[in-house]
Amino acid sequence: MSLEDVDYLSGWSGMAYPSRHLVFEHCSAGIVQFDPVGNRFVDINIAACKLLGYPRHELLELTVTRLFGHALPELIVFTQAVLEEGEGWSDSFTCARKDGERIELELSASTLKLKGVVYLILVLRERDEERYRQNQANVERTMRGGLIEWQNILTLFQENERENQLLLSAVGDGIYSIDSDGMATYVNPAAARMLGWQQEEMIGKNIHRIHHHSHADGSHYPVEDCPIYKAVHDGMVHEGKQEVFWRRDGSMFPVEFTSTPVISGGSIIGSVVVFRDITERHTTQQRLESAMDELRELKQRLEQQNAYLQEEILIEHHFREIVGQSEPILTIVKQIDVVGPTDASVLIHGESGTGKELIARAIHQSSRRSENPLIRVNCAAIPAELFESEFFGHVKGAFTGAMRDRVGRFELADGGTLFLDEIGEIPLELQSKLLRVLQEGQFERVGEERTRKVDVRIITATNRDLLAEVKAKRFREDLYFRLNVFPILSPALRERPEDIPLLASHFVKQICSRLGRSPARLRKADVARMLDYSWPGNIRELQNVIERALITSKGQDLLLDMPVGQAGSSESTESVTPAPAGILTEAQLRQLEKDNIAAALAACDGKVFGENGAAALLGMKPTTLASRLKKFEFEALAPVS
Repeated sequence: MSLEDVDYLSGWSGMAYPSRHLVFEHCSAGIVQFDPVGNRFVDINIAACKLLGYPRHELLELTVTRLFGHALPELIVFTQAVLEEGEGWSDSFTCARKDGERIELELSASTLKLKGVVYLILVLRERDEERYRQNQANVERTMRGGLIEWQNILTLFQENERENQLLLSAVGDGIYSIDSDGMATYVNPAAARMLGWQQEEMIGKNIHRIHHHSHADGSHYPVEDCPIYKAVHDGMVHEGKQEVFWRRDGSMFPVEFTSTPVISGGSIIGSVVVFRDITERHTTQQRLESAMDELRELKQRLEQQNAYLQEEILIEHHFREIVGQSEPILTIVKQIDVVGPTDASVLIHGESGTGKELIARAIHQSSRRSENPLIRVNCAAIPAELFESEFFGHVKGAFTGAMRDRVGRFELADGGTLFLDEIGEIPLELQSKLLRVLQEGQFERVGEERTRKVDVRIITATNRDLLAEVKAKRFREDLYFRLNVFPILSPALRERPEDIPLLASHFVKQICSRLGRSPARLRKADVARMLDYSWPGNIRELQNVIERALITSKGQDLLLDMPVGQAGSSESTESVTPAPAGILTEAQLRQLEKDNIAAALAACDGKVFGENGAAALLGMKPTTLASRLKKFEFEALAPVS
């Protein structure tokens, strides 16, 4: 029998099973054992049940993905990481209790292999509770340290008053003592110097009125609320962390202090106070907090940029390079070579499906910004009320539904290129703000007064006649001329028929590789049919026709199902706007994929991992499924209430 088949953990072999079970059951931290492949809970201790608000038998009947359905992508990625590394930790999980309350969790995880099955052991802690315990422990340590320190000082006072005076006079921290009425009985030189007084001037005076009479905002500080005097009344050690002392000249400085009661004959006779000027520390802390804010903002930006780039990776790009040898294509290549190394704004115009995005990517790759991101925005897919937030970002609470800060596309593209597809769809009222960014490189997030600066190159594309839009007062003239510095025409496929065989062959190879099928071939008759078709959907339609043929064909020869009603490349297609039957729009394709993922999750009852999980059913890795869920921004399974 191998070690992995032994039913006990290393170091626990000498402990009886009932004792081990009691330790697990009554541990103060919530502990959960679950099977990631079976998508089920195996065992849950009492603390975990209390934390989640469920009886044990209900939790054991729930699937893991059902309980964490609102954070399914994060759960998939976390589980995959633990399975690969053997352990993991996260403080960014949330979970809905049975009563609907959303709690923040800190998770530590490890793997446990028993009898050939790999389980995950999760330790659950509520983040707010964990912070409270840490703060309490720090307070207790401080109090113990303060008591010991001052007991030693008081002992020195009792043993040798002269030595005490010399010691306290040499200490750099401020030290003074008060009697039960709050009058100063001793002040060391450091305290007098920091407060701007002479030692003898403070003796016999109410110390609170001298240096602790007001809060930092100038409001009155009642003596009964002062921690220094509370030590005289309750006999306990009191601390001050976020307080200020006032100098004789009326200025103030931040301090931390400890007030320790002095007890003699069983009665409190006064208090000893030690304080420290933390101005430098406070300044350093402010700088650190400012730096941390910048780091958090940078982290947020990088996380969103990474999420965007991951999304871009998942998008099927039908071209790796510009394919074609026609005169219009050669002209475009020359134009890219000329404008690419510059920062000039480029306006690409042409019919839908002609490869305008491919031209934009080629311009970006040939520029000095190629190492930085190319951020794509489909202006036609953004609701009018969300344009400003999408472009410039927003802060938490800026509007209903703004649950957290969001980085806009301009910030994501800082240092790189922003590609605005379907630029003619931008609302007129937002065009002035867009113009300002282009001219000054400045903008504000929605709900924020802070002005931000960016360095972004703009490439735009449209299938509209923007000059006609300008004349119709639907597009700003100044914005048009700002964007149209270097125009590029993306020709329709019917205007470059000599490129159709090259494009078709390119698509066949590309799609065969993606589908994992054997190579297919185009027959001369198929090529002739393609040349005799007007392709109102342009390159995108050609790619769809090829892909459909490869899916339906079994052998090497393609069963090309050409659309009807548009034959003849010489036929005018200017008035034709609807896509041929069977051709799906980009939005329809996205919705189809989204529905397919939802159906897979439902069919597997939320199970993701293993042979019968949703990831295997869809033919993708669990982490890829997590990325797709983030891409479509939907909750596959709602948490059970």
